[in-house]
Amino acid sequence: MIHASNDNPVLDRPRLAGLTTWDADWAGLRVVVAGIGVSGFAAADTLIELGARVVVVDGADTPATRAKADTLRIVGAADVLLGEQAQGTVPDVEGERPDLVVTSPGLRPDHSLLAAAAAEGIQIWGDVELAWRVRERAGRRTAEWVCITGTNGKTTTVGITASMLRAAGLTAAAVGNVGTPVLDALREPVEYDVLAVELSSFQLHWTSSMSPLASVVLNVAEDHVDWHGGYDNYAADKSRIYEHTRVACVYNAQQAETVRMVEEADVVEGCRAVGFTLETPDVSMLGVVEDLLVDRAFLEDRRGSALELASVGDTGPFPTPHGVANALAAAALARAAGAPPEAVRDGLRDWEPGDHRIQAVATTHGVLWINDSKATNPHAADAALTAFDSVVWIAGGLSKGVSYDRLVARHAGRLRTVVLIGTDNDALLAALAAHAPEVPVLRTAERAGAGDAVMGEAVRLAHEVAQQGDTVLMAPASASMDQFSSYAHRGDAFVREVAELVGRLS
Repeated sequence: MIHASNDNPVLDRPRLAGLTTWDADWAGLRVVVAGIGVSGFAAADTLIELGARVVVVDGADTPATRAKADTLRIVGAADVLLGEQAQGTVPDVEGERPDLVVTSPGLRPDHSLLAAAAAEGIQIWGDVELAWRVRERAGRRTAEWVCITGTNGKTTTVGITASMLRAAGLTAAAVGNVGTPVLDALREPVEYDVLAVELSSFQLHWTSSMSPLASVVLNVAEDHVDWHGGYDNYAADKSRIYEHTRVACVYNAQQAETVRMVEEADVVEGCRAVGFTLETPDVSMLGVVEDLLVDRAFLEDRRGSALELASVGDTGPFPTPHGVANALAAAALARAAGAPPEAVRDGLRDWEPGDHRIQAVATTHGVLWINDSKATNPHAADAALTAFDSVVWIAGGLSKGVSYDRLVARHAGRLRTVVLIGTDNDALLAALAAHAPEVPVLRTAERAGAGDAVMGEAVRLAHEVAQQGDTVLMAPASASMDQFSSYAHRGDAFVREVAELVGRLS
């Protein structure tokens, strides 16, 4: 049973507790913004517009950060400090100690600046906490938030949810962790009815007062344990998304962790627990009957009937269990926000998957080439591997301290060859030796930063071993930053190298 709570936590500093709308008294508030990336820049820009006195710090002193610093100084930042030494301590703001630190998601809680702020008793917010506090603005519609987190599937689900909401005639956008920062969406001239907000565990760690209309943890698997200091801390931060939810806590009925998160959540009185499952749904769930996605939660006679929402085939050209689960979660959020059944179907059909997510790139001599560079951990790679029967698997990168044993053991029978990229593959190699000893392993160069050349070598090796009926699947199950600037850079390199291969073959 989920627990009801009508009150958000009281913050230590009275002035900060009163800052709950755009029109509150932000003038003169002394704020240090840690990080000048996408979310940090948006936070600093917003606070300056609100009249706060802002000092921005960032550990990188590069042409890109200097350009952003110049822009922030022009719009009114009190100061911008760059370089490693800038983030060692909490700076003064115009000669006085700050009232608040707003941190970018990438900085770990034990970062020297954040640890110093906490020791001094300075309140720390993330960009999402700030966004929630300024969402109400006189003379403008206040958008509802439906919030999505999970180890995998967040970006896909937030996009599908926004598509379903738009199909229902609502003004909606997908914002948050990947894409448009929430703060930028709030400052756009568009008056949104609903924002579908993707939240990372990093962002949730620094969020306390958010009270969304509906929320979901799609799944939880080992990831980012280095940032959080362990799996339990990681899962605990994910569960924060359910706190103070008002209408529906949506959960994965087939994963005990998310069930427990909902059971332990403090929510607003009247909030419902709504499950999703790949099996026949029970009452107050969405699920699958034959090849149909159905709803037994958002209808009056949910004990005796179910509403047809869409078909499994509507979820994409390569339906996977993971993809169907994402669609069901999105449907539950959209239904909680008032979308009718036909909007779920139409939104699902209208949605176009982003690049790097089980993206079909080419077919060469009966071999299908798939880019799933977004698979940055074993759980995500599991979803992609499930979709194909005979796989030449391009994998490897930064492991982030996770284990690959379950992934390799589950899919050993479909692996024809593994082509390794990346520089941190000891754990993956150990799993392959233990659970797939007969599968050949081909290695590319392990040079850090040599991504484009390494991907060219990987595509060449994969082409040499792939046979008709195989799928060459680039789903690395690892982060990309050892050899690439991002998972998108890694995926783009794969697409480009496959295109060059197709050109040579033709």
